[in-house]
Amino acid sequence: MLGRVRTAVAQLVGGLGPAPGAQHPRDSPAPPPAAPGPSACRGPPVGGGFSRPAFLQLTSEELQRADDHAGRAVQSPRESRRRLPWSTGYAEVINAGKSQHNEDQACCEVVVVDRRCSPRCNPDLYFHYWGLFDGHAGSGAAVMASKLLHLHICDQLRDLVDILQDSSPPPLCLPGILPSDALPRFHLEKAVSHESLVIGAIENAFKRMDEQIEREQMTRLVAGGCCALAVVYLLGKVYVANAGDSRAIIIRNGEIIPMSREFTPETERQRLQFLGFLRPELLGNEFTHLEFPRRIQHKELGKKMLYRDQNMHGWAYKRIEEDDLKFPLIYGEGKKARVMATIGVTRGLGDHDLKVYNSNIHIKPFLSCVPEVRVYDLTQYEHCPDDVLVLGTDGLWDVTNDREVADVVTEVLMGYEPNDPCRYTMAAYELVVRSRGVLKERGWRLANDKLGSGDDISVFVIPLGGPGNYT
Repeated sequence: MLGRVRTAVAQLVGGLGPAPGAQHPRDSPAPPPAAPGPSACRGPPVGGGFSRPAFLQLTSEELQRADDHAGRAVQSPRESRRRLPWSTGYAEVINAGKSQHNEDQACCEVVVVDRRCSPRCNPDLYFHYWGLFDGHAGSGAAVMASKLLHLHICDQLRDLVDILQDSSPPPLCLPGILPSDALPRFHLEKAVSHESLVIGAIENAFKRMDEQIEREQMTRLVAGGCCALAVVYLLGKVYVANAGDSRAIIIRNGEIIPMSREFTPETERQRLQFLGFLRPELLGNEFTHLEFPRRIQHKELGKKMLYRDQNMHGWAYKRIEEDDLKFPLIYGEGKKARVMATIGVTRGLGDHDLKVYNSNIHIKPFLSCVPEVRVYDLTQYEHCPDDVLVLGTDGLWDVTNDREVADVVTEVLMGYEPNDPCRYTMAAYELVVRSRGVLKERGWRLANDKLGSGDDISVFVIPLGGPGNYT
């Protein structure tokens, strides 16, 4: 399996070239649900390594329009082309000029999991997969992750093919040199669920993906980093893994169920401060791990001012010392909050070479590639065709909230027959159009004349009825 991952990487040109032709991680027939086209990005028909998800099947003319910052044409799968699994809806649009190309990437796959070595006791597993990758400082990491993260998840699941299909508790040890009945048993052995095994597999896959980006960054010129939001549907459960500031919500019978949270300097303040406290050498004698409401001035030495450290949720006063004049590890608030005055997200993939401007201080030690994984059991509810899972990069959520997104989705779906598979693409399309806005003299504006999103926007709308109802 890892050999196939390496083969896929070998076919990337600078992290941006065409991916392997294989649709699944092994040469085998697709599982019963119809598989989508390969998630590999097309080669760079437009200069600068520009590429978009292959499932869009864009022509060269459409690729040129997709790369136009002025027109910002919304792209989505065409009705006449191959449909995505579960009749998934997708739409995207390029930014208004903040970067040369669209740095978002997306993937939608059905992946077969073959067992590693064990005797065949059950059929092979397969899982449905969706991924959004919001790149920064270049698209290389996002492109690479969009092509390979699902293969890493597949590899982590290979030892679990039979375990997950067996109702008995997972074994403490996998079969090896000793027979399982020769292993000692303990009365205080911790119970481990099948669900937690899948969560652990996804977490490890993110770590393996990050390690691969680090290994390949020089030879494959993998630039920058990316936030990663991945969804795995396996054996009746939906696993939503988020590392970054993208967001996922479930809309069920009008109710909104958050399936992720953003990881930013503000939401992870205490983790970052604690690391700076434990390892002050990472601060390079330029930063302080303490937080103050504003920068401290030299004339304020000796005064008592508000602060908080890694152990505090509230604020208190302390006497200002010389070390407090250093730049705060976390500075700013809201979307302007930054780690070391550089990056506004604290989890994701890549960024191994990211340094503080004009210094040799590395920021990667403060960034985590480990996602938070939330689980939703589809078997516990009877879902109607209007119940959906919405995934979006921060370009969507910067200008709209959960309730507004839910209202738009509901409004669009009501205009289509429940069995019309195009309704989910139209819902994704409408979310992108409304968050982008309309170009006016004062820039892109929303319906209420507020500033529209100038960022790349990518959206999946996934019906919760699953493959049985909507494929």
